[in-house]
Amino acid sequence: MATATEHRTHDSHTHTHGEGCGHVAVPHGDHVDYAHEGHIHRVHEDHVDECASTGHAAHEGHTHTHGEGCGHVAVPHEDHVDYVHDGHRHAAHDGHWDDH
Repeated sequence: MATATEHRTHDSHTHTHGEGCGHVAVPHGDHVDYAHEGHIHRVHEDHVDECASTGHAAHEGHTHTHGEGCGHVAVPHEDHVDYVHDGHRHAAHDGHWDDH
């Protein structure tokens, strides 16, 4: 599950993300993402970036169906909902689940 992330600075972001900041925290590779304002933020050096995968990474063998009441944290992400599962985010895509 190694996908590159695009470096998109989130301009004018004055909120400081971290433990206890009030946003859902999701471990993601070598950093922690925070769900905020309908997208995913990550702290990067002295600013905050949008954490967006640049590739398509299907989660093979994922038989669980995510949705309301599935037991996993739902995270609004742009035009869809990701679900925190197995230490990463899953998103529905063309009949399968992707790792985000």
